[in-house]
Amino acid sequence: MQPPQPRPEDYSLKETTPHLGGFMAAGDKRRSTYDLVEQMPYLYVRAVKAKELHAKDGTGSCNPSVEIKLGNYRCTTRQFEKNANPEWNQVFAFPKERIQSSYIEVTVKDKDDFIGRVIFDLNEVPKRVPPDSPLAPEWYRLEGRKEGKVGELMLAVWMGSQADEAFPEAWHADAATVPSDGLASIRSKVYLTPKLWYLRVNVIEAQDLVPSDKCRYPEVYVKATLGNQSLRTRISASKSVNPMWNEDLMFVAAEPFEEHLILSVEDRIAPNKDEVLGKACIQLQNVDRRPDHRPVHSRWCNLEKHVAGDGEQKKKDVKFSSRIHLRISLDGGYHVLDESAHYSSDLRATEKQLWRPSIGVLELGILNAQGLLAMKTKDGHGTTDSYCVAKYGHKWVRTRTIIDSFNPKWNEQYTWDVYDPCTVITVGVFDNCHLQGEKSKGNKDSRIGKVRVRLSTLESGRVYTHSYPLIILLPTGVKKMGEVQLAVRFTCSSLVNMMQLYSQPLLPKMHYVYPLSVTQLDVLRLQATHMVSTKLSRAEPPLRKEVVEYMLDVDSHMWSMRKSKANFFRIMKVLAPLVGAAQWFDKICEWKNPLTTVLIHLLFIILVVFPELILPTVFLYLFLIGVWFYRWRPRQPPHMDTRLSHAETSNPDEFDEEFDTFPTSRAQDVVRMRYDRLRSIAGRVQTVVGDLATQGERLQSLLNWRDPRATAIFVSFCLIAGVVLYLAPFRMVVLIAGLYVLRHPRFRRHGLPSAPLNFFRRLPAKTDSLL
Repeated sequence: MQPPQPRPEDYSLKETTPHLGGFMAAGDKRRSTYDLVEQMPYLYVRAVKAKELHAKDGTGSCNPSVEIKLGNYRCTTRQFEKNANPEWNQVFAFPKERIQSSYIEVTVKDKDDFIGRVIFDLNEVPKRVPPDSPLAPEWYRLEGRKEGKVGELMLAVWMGSQADEAFPEAWHADAATVPSDGLASIRSKVYLTPKLWYLRVNVIEAQDLVPSDKCRYPEVYVKATLGNQSLRTRISASKSVNPMWNEDLMFVAAEPFEEHLILSVEDRIAPNKDEVLGKACIQLQNVDRRPDHRPVHSRWCNLEKHVAGDGEQKKKDVKFSSRIHLRISLDGGYHVLDESAHYSSDLRATEKQLWRPSIGVLELGILNAQGLLAMKTKDGHGTTDSYCVAKYGHKWVRTRTIIDSFNPKWNEQYTWDVYDPCTVITVGVFDNCHLQGEKSKGNKDSRIGKVRVRLSTLESGRVYTHSYPLIILLPTGVKKMGEVQLAVRFTCSSLVNMMQLYSQPLLPKMHYVYPLSVTQLDVLRLQATHMVSTKLSRAEPPLRKEVVEYMLDVDSHMWSMRKSKANFFRIMKVLAPLVGAAQWFDKICEWKNPLTTVLIHLLFIILVVFPELILPTVFLYLFLIGVWFYRWRPRQPPHMDTRLSHAETSNPDEFDEEFDTFPTSRAQDVVRMRYDRLRSIAGRVQTVVGDLATQGERLQSLLNWRDPRATAIFVSFCLIAGVVLYLAPFRMVVLIAGLYVLRHPRFRRHGLPSAPLNFFRRLPAKTDSLL
């Protein structure tokens, strides 16, 4: 008996029907701030302050704290030292679905000693529906164990939901096991990407340099450093004390400009030995901002002479007259790419005055996740502490962390302004590995998966509720980590402006007037990504580097056999209709279906006799095809496709190669095997590229007399064709040529190529000159 086969993973997208908009009262048709998520009832307790507390010893000096007990839940405020009138102003949230008690007990303690308490019946707790005004706290007299006044406590207790303004800052009962120094990492948070600029440094020339060796011609270059970015010019062609370069260096700078631009003029004395001839420090706050292509004014900067002394660089006290000529600008006319161009969520220029008005609003409801896998082990059992991160434009959002749950429910809603529909929102799910505070240092949040949704594929005003598969690639292969349920709505505020955008260039004007090279863009993107991850990792709670890099697809440029195969088959799929059309036309010419061939003859004759019908016929045909396919238009947003990505068909070694470090860390025999495999693939690519070059060179050889007989034949044919086309009616020539192409198979040479093709294949190429 064979063992049961494992069920194949279901990577499909599923449409769901969650109960959305539960925050609106009955009969209220207004759109709620939280109408894309399900309502989650919470019991809120706000401990504001206390007064006139009496300690057990009767001295009046106590160390008070508040303990809230609700069934199995127990939570405590911070403790004050020797304060009889403390102010806590802390909010606690308890999910209603987990409440297993009919009352809530609020106790004030002096360290571990009981002072007094207040008990509330849950049936009498008032309900508050946003956007009602906040519930005012009240003073409650504490009940002690003995008669007498022990103090008063100001409290507010109400039933609310996650739409309550107290929700983001509340202490959640699910986080009872999290240390106080790890609580910040579980709360929801909104982050903003720092404003990025391209810094252009045009190094023009330098004057009056003073090299140490005056008996040789200096070989001078300029080294520019901004933070961890360092670039340098080529060595000046004019080897003198007044060198010239006129070379551009590009950097990425982030506001606020905390780092200075350091320019160092250096002389190449010998290999790996350079002498610093002078330095200049430029503050970016004083640099001109350029919104367009018009050049800014150049400036002369004095160079400070540096000499080595006592193991460090010291400035000379003497006057130094060397200077450097620069043109420096912060180019705000570009969009600083910090994410992959294929998945960009923002295409605006840095300079705000170049922004167009927004065309709509994007709303995202992060509902829940189902079937998440265990990401770590705690107390001997697998667990997952998951949270979501969404990125669109300059705004990042992070949901709260749901502790120890494989089916977490977030039900949080966020909004973005949309400036271009051809953009993508990215939602990632991660496992929080920093809940233990100081003990978690060095840990990295684990990836669970991510989802991308392109706005241009969404219908305006429609709410898309789907469960997206969370798929990640591991060195062992593709794996489904669970599913995340989202609700997405794109609302267009100006249909005219949105339609107009389809005729506008994707990127700002400067990308086309003064384009940056592909190499420059790749380097600048890596620098921009590093800056964004550094800035966001300094927030509280931090959005960590591994999260930002995963969301921005930092490693998307690395070589992958799987991606190469996927792109190859994508090209083949795009070319498939052309191949199919060629095969269909070949069947027409071969008279496989005589009726169809006769109809094509009639259509061809009509178009030749009435050529003015050609373009209307083509456009009407495309119109009819588009209308015909409207019935089968996609009704679901796109999602990660494992089959298109060739994630299911790749072998383990290809995955291991994709996850290898750069430079490689694998054994020598593995690297040799992969290198040989790459050589074999590159050999086939080399052959295809050579064949394309050969065809192009054969076209060139028609007129360059490389083959004098072939060129003579072609030139003679051109002369005869020119005379015939001049004397004969053009329609008659086209008609005869078309009927010749569509002639019956009995008038063909079966299996033999045509005479023009034979002639073309005999033309010479430059392959004979290759080694």
